[in-house]
Amino acid sequence: MRVYGLMMAGLNMAYDDENLIALSCIQHYAYCKRQCSLIHIEGIWIENVFTAEGRIMHEKVHEENSKTAGGVKTETSVPVRSYVLGFIGKADVIEYCKNDKGEKLVTPIEYKRGKSKLDNCDRIQLCAQAICLEEMMNCKIKKGFIFYGKTRRREEIVFVDELRKETIKLAEEIHEFIKAGVTSKAEYEENKCDRCSFLSYCMPKSMQKAVPADKYLQEEVE
Repeated sequence: MRVYGLMMAGLNMAYDDENLIALSCIQHYAYCKRQCSLIHIEGIWIENVFTAEGRIMHEKVHEENSKTAGGVKTETSVPVRSYVLGFIGKADVIEYCKNDKGEKLVTPIEYKRGKSKLDNCDRIQLCAQAICLEEMMNCKIKKGFIFYGKTRRREEIVFVDELRKETIKLAEEIHEFIKAGVTSKAEYEENKCDRCSFLSYCMPKSMQKAVPADKYLQEEVE
């Protein structure tokens, strides 16, 4: 875990500008490596009703102006980057306020169209945003929120050490993954694949049943 070692050693750079990749890549990678490789290696994007709803939701959030109310300053579409993780992107919303001790609190908020997932892919993306902001602002961020459009509720995410280590580990894996440039094999998972915009392109069920060319030719000869 080279990146984690750098962070623990107090170093602030593991990558340069030329090596920064989209922060959204970590969510795609944690959710499905094949989806990640299709988007970030092959440069393919396919939209369906779910991705369209998500895109519209993000556009509405990003169009909102910064504001201050009740002692909380809210900024939208905030550029973020980390030379330790090697990511660059935008945070949907960041809230700034002060606690009872007068200390500045920074809280990232990510917007998702669906509902809370059983796996950690959304939480990892938010944690990566927090690490980017900590590096940029030289601060400590204890928690953030994910707002899910389907339930219309915020889910509080505490950035515990376990989540941070998982995020840092995946960040390093992703850079090696993108550098290798190999598209992952399709593996069908009902709960993920059936709602994925890449379903008809990826064809995970067919790919799993595909017969190797040499075996197919042998069967045809026989």
